[in-house]
Amino acid sequence: MAIVVCPLSRAPAIAHEKKPSHVVSLLDPGSAFPAFAGYGFDRHLCLEIHDIEAAAEGLDMCCDARMRMILDFIGGWGRDEPILIHCYAGISRSTATAYITACAHNPSMDEEEIALALRQASPTASPNRRFVALADAELGRGGRMARAIEKIGRGPPWYEIGEANPFMLPARFGA
Repeated sequence: MAIVVCPLSRAPAIAHEKKPSHVVSLLDPGSAFPAFAGYGFDRHLCLEIHDIEAAAEGLDMCCDARMRMILDFIGGWGRDEPILIHCYAGISRSTATAYITACAHNPSMDEEEIALALRQASPTASPNRRFVALADAELGRGGRMARAIEKIGRGPPWYEIGEANPFMLPARFGA
């Protein structure tokens, strides 16, 4: 199956269309999270987190505990149905989490190949590097995930595109 990534504005319609088994919502604290009928906490992770890569006063950035929540949740996804991952614009938090999901479910796959597939699927992806670095450490990838994301570079600034087009990333890589 696939990892489906989109902005918040498209999440309800895409959930209705694709019928994912799991949904990850990554929004700023205080934001209204979308409700998906039939999805309890076991199938819908709502994580309040700002899209920042360095500490800033008054903002909540990804930390080890939040990354563990993400990894535990995506670890429960069986890949027989899609998983939907969204943030506000579908550019940074969600693309990082999609990449992390693909790496976590394909532990023997080359991180750069997964990063290149992400770039091919979304020219606007700018994965949050803090998310990736935390997952890289937690998954024992020795910096390879972070280096692969640096290699594909950043997409255009969010203020030039507003929000990303929805895209899909394979759930399975290799043989």
